[in-house]
Amino acid sequence: MNRVVVGVDVGGTKTRMRLLDLAAGEVVADRTVPSTGWQTRSMPAAATWLAERVAALPRPGDEVVRVVAGAHGCETPEQCHRLGRELETSLGLPASVVNDAQLLVPAAGLSAGIGLVVGTGSIAVGRHRETGAHLSAGGWGWVLGDEGSGSALVRDAARAVLARADDGAPLEALGRALLRSYGVSGLPELAAAMSWDGGVETWAEHAPAVFAAAAEGSEPAAEVIRRGGAALADLVARLARRGAETDAVVAAGGVIAGQPSLFTAFEEELASLLPGVTATLLREPPVAGAVELARRLAA
Repeated sequence: MNRVVVGVDVGGTKTRMRLLDLAAGEVVADRTVPSTGWQTRSMPAAATWLAERVAALPRPGDEVVRVVAGAHGCETPEQCHRLGRELETSLGLPASVVNDAQLLVPAAGLSAGIGLVVGTGSIAVGRHRETGAHLSAGGWGWVLGDEGSGSALVRDAARAVLARADDGAPLEALGRALLRSYGVSGLPELAAAMSWDGGVETWAEHAPAVFAAAAEGSEPAAEVIRRGGAALADLVARLARRGAETDAVVAAGGVIAGQPSLFTAFEEELASLLPGVTATLLREPPVAGAVELARRLAA
C-alpha cells in the first residue's frame, strides 16, 4: 500500500485537491473542481460534500492516512473543529479542517506568521506567539465588513461616486468605469443594479473597474484603493496587538494578487503600523499549505 495524504483548498468558486505520496515525497494527483454547492450552514452536509470529492482522488493501492482541508466560510476554531469531526465520520479516517487563510503560511514554506486572504471577502489569521491559540480578524461577511476586499472596494467606490454627485461634481473616470462595468446609463440605475441585481454577492466582480479608473488617473479611485490597503494592514495590526506571531505576513487571493496597487497600499500602511514586519505575496497555490499540514500531521 502507498501511504498518502490529501490536501484540499475549498474556495468560493473552485476547490483544488492534491494527493501526496509520503514515501516518494511527490504530488501524484492534482485536481480542481467547481465549488458549486459548497456551504457551511450545515456541517454534516458540508462534510458529505467534501468527502465525496476527496474519495474520488486516491488511486488503487493508496492508503490515505490524513486529510487536511482549508475551508472558505469556516471562520472560527469551533466551526473548523466541528466540520473536521464530521469529515472524519464521513471518510472514516483522520481529518482536520482549518480556515483557508491558514494554508498560506505553510504554503510559503514557513512555520509561523499571519495569512491574509483578499478576494471577494477578506480575512487575516494567525496564532498567538505564546499560547498557540487561533486568532482571526475580518471574515465577517461582505455586508458587515471584510474591508479591503473586492466587494468592499466596489461598495466604497460607489459611495464615493454618489457622494460626488450629491455635491454637484461632474462624473469622472471612476463613475464612468462603474457605469460601464454594470452596463447602466446613469447613477440611479447603478444604485438599483447594486441593490437588486444579485446584490452584494456580485459586487467583487466589478472590482477591476476601480483599478482601471485609478490607472486612468482617477483620484477618487486611487483613494478607495489606498483606504482598502490601509484597512487590510489594520487587520494584520489587530492580530499583532492580540499577540499573534508576526514572523511573516503572507498574502493571497485574486484581488490582492492581481492588483499591484492594492498590495503596494497594503505594504505602505503595514510599514507604518508595524515597522520591520514585511509582507509577501504567495507564489504557490494555497492547496500546497493543506498538503504540508497533512504531511506534518502524518509524520
